[in-house]
Order: sequence, then structure tokens, then C-alpha cells
Amino acid sequence: MLNRILRTFLRPYWRALAAVVVLQLAGTIASLYLPSLNADIIDHGVATGDTGYILSVGGWMLAVTLLQIACSVAAVYFGARSAAGFGRDVRAAVFHRVGGFSAREVAQFGAPSLITRTTNDVQQVQLIVVMGCTILIVAPIMCVGGIVLALRQDAGLSWLLLVAVPVLLAAIGLVVSRMVPQFRLMQTRIDRVNRVLREQLSGIRVVRAFVREPDEVRRFAVANDELTVTALRVGRLQAVIFPTVLLVMNASSVAVLWFGAHRVAGGEIQIGALTAFLNYLIQILMSVTMATFIATMIPRASVCAERIAEVLDTESSVRPPLRPVREVAEHGVVEFQGVEFRYPGADAPVLRDIGFRAEAGKTTAIIGSTGAGKTTLLSLVPRLFDATAGRVLVDGVDVRELDPDVLWSRIGLVPQRPYLFTGTVASNLRYGKPDATDEELWQALEIAQAREFVAEMPGGLDAPIAQGGTNVSGGQRQRLAIARALVRKPEVYLFDDSFSALDLATDARLRAALAPHTAEAAVIVVAQRVSTIVGADQIVVLENGEIVGLGTHAELLRDCPTYLEIVESQLTAEEAA
Repeated sequence: MLNRILRTFLRPYWRALAAVVVLQLAGTIASLYLPSLNADIIDHGVATGDTGYILSVGGWMLAVTLLQIACSVAAVYFGARSAAGFGRDVRAAVFHRVGGFSAREVAQFGAPSLITRTTNDVQQVQLIVVMGCTILIVAPIMCVGGIVLALRQDAGLSWLLLVAVPVLLAAIGLVVSRMVPQFRLMQTRIDRVNRVLREQLSGIRVVRAFVREPDEVRRFAVANDELTVTALRVGRLQAVIFPTVLLVMNASSVAVLWFGAHRVAGGEIQIGALTAFLNYLIQILMSVTMATFIATMIPRASVCAERIAEVLDTESSVRPPLRPVREVAEHGVVEFQGVEFRYPGADAPVLRDIGFRAEAGKTTAIIGSTGAGKTTLLSLVPRLFDATAGRVLVDGVDVRELDPDVLWSRIGLVPQRPYLFTGTVASNLRYGKPDATDEELWQALEIAQAREFVAEMPGGLDAPIAQGGTNVSGGQRQRLAIARALVRKPEVYLFDDSFSALDLATDARLRAALAPHTAEAAVIVVAQRVSTIVGADQIVVLENGEIVGLGTHAELLRDCPTYLEIVESQLTAEEAA
């Protein structure tokens, strides 16, 4: 998977990468040339006392060094730019793929895992690109070039290379092979820490209300300790690598000096050549060390690449049509025809044989007990899910055949849990209509019964909104979400229990103000309170995913025992209050 991700996303940067290879090749050759020049100075300058020769060759060494520095700096520059572009492109691809997921795929991966994959996992793969451009290209060139030049200095000591390099590779390979499963486990445990932390931050009020802080502290401690244990295992394995490298390197240096001294004494090699051989041996082992450093990172990057590829390879269950319909004959009409919805692997469908029609200028209400399938039913209209049987039609066209942009432009959705984005009141209201005027925003706020509290906020429309709208109350958040849908002026309004946080008086005023504004649109309301839907043109009563009643309030009181039971339970509660 790592190779595939690298090939796919590095292809646009092949020119910069080619430049990196050329520059690193030139810089490495210059680096390999320096020990030979040093040996020449020792043997023909220092040994003979020729100062002029020393200065001449020393000047040449300085020029070669400057060339090496220039090539290395340029190579790092191009490599860093390529790696940064690579990381940007991978993050964009993952984000784009996640943006096309239906609610089913988001639930399958989990939000914390998707965040980790988009950030931490991409960063680990990007780090491999950076290191590859700066180290991985240099290492093989230096290793091969060092071996060739070391043999030119003295072939009699070549057996030391045949011993040192395989020993080093074998020791490192053993350690790295044990690191792969630990890196895979580490990423999973990072996901878990993110999930626990996200849950605790999101549900901090519930935690405090039920005095569960000690339990949540323990839960986080367990996840944190598991991650720490895995990280320590990986750290111990990484800590073994470099002492091993240093041991082999130092032992090899001692061996070169020991056996080389005998060859110098026997006149088989000069001191300069022995010094050069030692330098080349160090360069060879350093190249192996650099490759090792990359090797310790590759297992984790491979795991991260697998997780990234898993997201990129996952197709959304809500797929765009091959031949999207862009022109429709009707306006503001939603129809369900024998609709069934079943979650993958579920024994029974959540919805079965759903059929009704919501028309423009009329309000259709959906009511039922908890778990009856009300929210799932509403989610089929904007294609947050797709029906597993039957058809959902908007303006006479199956939503699976309608162009997604056309479909979404016709819908104004106020979800069960209204969400506001970081910014201002105005930026949130303009989310569905960026060119809306201030007058339109105030009009929507007036209808949504939100004008008064927005006007009192510092800055009015420019008042800041925190992430998720946490700096406003639940009722205010709901009214701002309703106003956001009103600004868009869609043909179909979907209110998913969007009045639950409002008191009865505000609810009544909002519905009265909403009626003329939505006179030419279809309105579908999911509600728990009967008082919210008593004036609806038709009411759909759901029970266990099936329609058990369809009609007006008066008709259902007469003909639907389930609806009558709901009404009586709420009237009793209201009267008791």
C-alpha cells in the first residue's frame, strides 16, 4: 500500500524528484571523493613535507566541499517542497473521499479514526517522503561508491566489509521485523485515545451532571496507558538499533586499524590509503545506518498507508448517478414509494413499505415512539442514506437519479442536533446562500424567533460563534439552524425534531411565522410533541418502522390507536404540569 500511495501522489512531482536524485548523486560523489584527496595529501604532501602540494590539494578539497554543500542544500529544498505537496495532496484526497461518505461509512470508520487518518497517518507517510529525498537516495549511492573506492585503496582489507555489513543488516532486520506489529497496534490505540477524548469533551456536561469524572479519568487512563505501553515497546526496539550500529562501526574501525597497521608495517599499504579506507568504511556503515533509520520508519508508514488506502478505497454507499437528471417537471414534492431501509447485516429492516406524498404548500408531520425510524426516514430524502428497496422521489425524480447538486439545492435541512460552525452568526446563516444580504438574514432570524437574542449579542450578525455553537444555548442553536435553512429558501424543508428545545410559546410563534414563508414549499416535520404537529395537513404515524396511521389530527384520533395513545400520554403530562 505504501508503494501505491507514493506512486500515485508523487507522480506530479517527478521533475523535482529527478532534480533531487541528480543533486544527491553529485553531492554524494563529492563526499566520496574527499577521503581520496585526504589520502593524497597525507601520502604525497605530509609525508614528503611538500607544503605547496598540501595547499593545492587542500584548495581543491575546499572547492569539492562547497560543491557538496550546495548540492545538499538544493536537494533538501526540492525534496521538502515535493514532500509538502505530497502531504497536501494526500490530505485533500482523503478529505474529499470522506466528504462523499454517507452516514453509514462515517459510522463504520468513526470520526476519531478519520481525523487520525487525515492528520497523523498522512504526516507519517509524508515524513518517509522527506527522509527518502534526503537520506534514502544518498544511502545506496554512498554504500556502493564507498565499497568501490575502499577496494581501490586496499583490497586486502575487503574481508572486513564482507563481515561488518551483513552483521549490521542482520541485527537491524531482526529488530525492525518485531517493530511492524507494534506500529500497527500503536495507530489503533491512538484512535482509541482520540475517541475517548472526543467523547469526554463532547459530553462534558453529562459527565459532570452524573458525577462521572473519576470513571472517565480511569477510562482515559486505561486508553492512555495502553498507548504508552505500546510506545515504550517501540521505543525500546528503536533504542536497540543505534547502539548496535555503533558497536559494529567501532568494532570495524578497531579491526581496520589493527589489521591495517600490520599491512602498513609490511609496506603493503600507505598510511594515507589506510586512513582513506577507514573513512570509506565509516561512510559505508553510516549509509547502512541511514538506511536503517528509514527502515525503522517504514513499518509505521506502511501501517499508516494501509489505513489511508482503506479510506480512499472505500466507495460511498450513496453513489452519484451515471446520467444525472438536472431538469424536473414538478417543484416542492416529495414522495415515498414502497420504501425499505435495512442496515448491512441487520436481521430486520428499520423501515418497511413506506409510502406517502408530501406536496408543496402543505405540511407533513412524522411522529412515533423512540426508535420507530423517523430520523432514518427523513435522512433518505437528502441521501444521507439510500433506500435498500423502493424509491424516494423529489420533484418526480428518484433521488438516486437526480444530480446531487440539484437535489441538495432544493432541500433545507435542520438536523436533530443542530450544528453551528466556527465563525459569526452571519457566516453560519450564509452557509447555504453565500450572497444573502443582511436584510435577508434579519428576516430569517425574525421568522425563527431569533432576532431578539442576536440583536443583543455583541456585534449582532458579526457576533462570534464557537465550534459547534457551544457559546449559545440549545434553543438558540436550534433557532439559528432554522434561520439558516430559511435563508436558503428551498423547495423542501426537512425539520428533524427541530423545535424540541423551544418552549411552547416560542414554538407556537415560530410555527405561525413559518407558515407564510413556506407556503410554496413542502414541509416535512419530525416531532415528538403533538402540539407541534396538530395543525399539519397530514400526519404519518410510525411504529416499528411501519406506517400505522396516515391522516389529519382529527382523523388519526378517530382511526389510529397508536396516535391516540401518544396524544393521551402527552395531554396527561401537560395537564399534570
